[in-house]
Amino acid sequence: MSRSRQPPLVTGISPNEGIPWTKVTIRGENLGTGPTDLIGLTICGHNCLLTAEWMSASKIVCRVGQAKNDKGDIIVTTKSGGKGTSTVSFKLLKPEKIGILDQSAVWVDEMNYYDMRTDRNKGIPPLSLRPANPLGIEIEKCKLPQKNLEVLFHGMSADFTSENFSAAWYLIENHSTTSFEQLKMAVTNLKRQANKKSEGSLAYVKGGLSTFFEAQDALSGASNTADTLFQEVLGRKDKADSTRNALNVLQRFKFLFNLPLNIKRNIQKGDYDVVINDYEKAKSLFGKTEVQVFKKYYAEVEAGIEDLRELLLKKLLETPSTLHDQKRYIRYLSDLHAPGDPAWQCIGAQHKWTLKLMQDCKEGHMKSLKGHPGPHSPMLDLDNDVRPSVLGHLSQTASLKRGSSFQSGRDDTWRYKTPHRVAFVEKLTKLVLSQLPNFWKLWISYVNGSLFSETAEKSGQSERSKNVRQRQNDFKKMIQEVMHSLVKLIRGALLPLSLREGDGRQYGGWEVQAELSGQWLAHVIQTIRLTYESLTALEIPNDMLQIIQDLILDLRIRCIMVTLQHTAEEIKRLAEKEDWVVDNEGLTSLPCQFEQSIVHSLQSLKGVVDCKPGEASVFQQPKTQEEVCQLCINIMQVFIYCLEQLSTKPDADIDTTHLSVDVSSPDLFGSIHEDFSLTSEQRLLIVLSNCCYLERHTFLNIAEHFEKHNFQGIEKITQVSMASLKELDQRLFENYIELKADPIVGSLEPGIYAGYFDWKDCLPPAGVRNYLKEALVNIIAVHAEVFTISKELVPRVLARVVEAVSEELSRLMQCVSSFSRNGALQARLEICALRDTVAIYLTSESRSSFKQALEALPQLASGADKKSLEELLNKFKSSMHLQLTCFQAASPAVMKT
Repeated sequence: MSRSRQPPLVTGISPNEGIPWTKVTIRGENLGTGPTDLIGLTICGHNCLLTAEWMSASKIVCRVGQAKNDKGDIIVTTKSGGKGTSTVSFKLLKPEKIGILDQSAVWVDEMNYYDMRTDRNKGIPPLSLRPANPLGIEIEKCKLPQKNLEVLFHGMSADFTSENFSAAWYLIENHSTTSFEQLKMAVTNLKRQANKKSEGSLAYVKGGLSTFFEAQDALSGASNTADTLFQEVLGRKDKADSTRNALNVLQRFKFLFNLPLNIKRNIQKGDYDVVINDYEKAKSLFGKTEVQVFKKYYAEVEAGIEDLRELLLKKLLETPSTLHDQKRYIRYLSDLHAPGDPAWQCIGAQHKWTLKLMQDCKEGHMKSLKGHPGPHSPMLDLDNDVRPSVLGHLSQTASLKRGSSFQSGRDDTWRYKTPHRVAFVEKLTKLVLSQLPNFWKLWISYVNGSLFSETAEKSGQSERSKNVRQRQNDFKKMIQEVMHSLVKLIRGALLPLSLREGDGRQYGGWEVQAELSGQWLAHVIQTIRLTYESLTALEIPNDMLQIIQDLILDLRIRCIMVTLQHTAEEIKRLAEKEDWVVDNEGLTSLPCQFEQSIVHSLQSLKGVVDCKPGEASVFQQPKTQEEVCQLCINIMQVFIYCLEQLSTKPDADIDTTHLSVDVSSPDLFGSIHEDFSLTSEQRLLIVLSNCCYLERHTFLNIAEHFEKHNFQGIEKITQVSMASLKELDQRLFENYIELKADPIVGSLEPGIYAGYFDWKDCLPPAGVRNYLKEALVNIIAVHAEVFTISKELVPRVLARVVEAVSEELSRLMQCVSSFSRNGALQARLEICALRDTVAIYLTSESRSSFKQALEALPQLASGADKKSLEELLNKFKSSMHLQLTCFQAASPAVMKT
């Protein structure tokens, strides 16, 4: 089997000798096309593929393994070239074993060696290994090849620490030239070492026994001497301690006698720490005294401390209060071992205070709304709150108040006149964010014990842990009550219908004069979202904040509904803005205004529709999807109704003094001049042109915008809207055709039989009669009128007009009982002239009508008649060449009717 490449050839290896695991570089030719092409590499018969690193087709790097052969070739095998050859070889050297006490230029791992011959179960640590020369005589290395020795002593070793140690191999390798006398000395050395080992540690103990006794006597003497020297010093020390203790006792009595007065003075100064420290000291000294004098003064101390407890508890429960002061008072009461649980009492008081502030905020705004502002509460004026840093997260809403996120084409005063209900929500959320963080932090400090000092914590730790477990559910109910109160107050102001019957009086009662706009609802949603983020940052559990997420979802849905309703109202007023100014494409500004109005509404809803972390989609409920879909359909149908109203508006209501048209459109008959006023037919055409543009562009663009903003039911919205638009378009088109085609069709029969014309008795045809020319001129007038408004409508309108004319002409021809030779020629001339003139606007219906009309005529009898017909047709086309130019221009495909 032939291969695509030459076999690998190794021409060099560097280094060319070394011990196992030496890193080598192999060079050669055709060493593979890549790492995957290399499938084999052996050096001295050992497979080195695992360590091989393919560098290029001429270079491979690997490590030499434990080979059996000391010298061999380097064989490379590849997929593309097969097994290769080598022009060089590698020599594998045996590594010399280095003893632990031998000098070496490289690091040698120290490991436990075991003498498997003399002591199989006892490990010899590194420092107690036998020396490298166990015989104690000079070593003379053998010059015999190592390979020969391995063959001679197969399976044995010259290492005296090895289990397979061979004494003969060791002597040949290290003492092959040693004399017999020296070997006898080596035997003596070995015996001496064995005797030393058998004597063991007992010989060392016997030899040093006298030394041990001498050391013991010296230590005993030193101890006695030290006692004699320091006896006097120790006596003086005992006397000093006795004197010092007496002075301390006197000082302690003085402290107790002055303590009641000091407590009163320090309480007046506010130095509660000093009072507590003095009380703890007195309690430890005189708490259990039996001395009557001490009992009397200690009772006065207890009375002062009881007054201090009452004072601190009163200050603790006062509101408002800072978190720092609350923690301080709780720690004082804890140190004073106040009865009950002051920390929990503080948490309860703070909870009631927060609920009261929220209710007062609502009542204050409602009185302000009725024109009776209530008394000013300093806590409700949060601009001067002692903890402004808590409200930093709401600073992002400042831009919303200035209207940077919303636009209104009707009135900018909303930016500066914030509705009462919106102002109430802002102030309420600001109030909650000023109170709840400290309330939550107070609870966390209560749980982890940081409110209490180390002494109080140790003394009441078990009882406090029990209280925390019991009151955890109570605190959860407090947080939930605050959250429910916040949400119900906001619902009462913005979504009163979502409240239960029993909650309406407490949380509702707002006198709503007008519905909030979508912009203000979006502003409120942003405010509540920021409030939710701030509460989440406090690490309040999500289940407690879920009610806020539900409120945000309801507000988002309400905002979408209100915005779409307001959009429908704005679009309903677009008819008043129609200026009837037509651009080069036959369109007014109305479709563009319609699309811009919807796009603006969707852009204002982008922040509402988009989901923040943790929020659900506003379209997750099928009911919401259906309502939003219906509102979108209503918007589209409102605009379609506007178009219909514009198309049927009386002439007296049209205030248009000019019509902008394409400058390339010829003013064929002077119908457009400076004092132009639109007719009902022209309005129909303009509305028809707008309908065509809406169908092809606007409605599709709006569907894309709906999809871009993640609205649901877009296909239904488009289908219903398109169906309504097509229905209006067809109705208006039929009205226009009726206005233009009926007069032309009605003039055919009188024109044909004018002057008592008779098909049975008529003169030879001299040309096309005037009635047909008049009909063509009327068709040209329709063409001019449509072309002036919209070029794209020309094929569609003229095709229907031609259908009506051809159908009437066919009917008239079929009603004739018989034709003379001249009559048949005259009829064929006029039918062919009309058919050829309007050929570019013929449809299958009109072609069929012309065919039926011609079939009703007798066939031409002679070639002279055919020639005469052709000449007369050419004469007609030549004489009316200018008038028929409009029928000769290139035209797009006929539109459906």
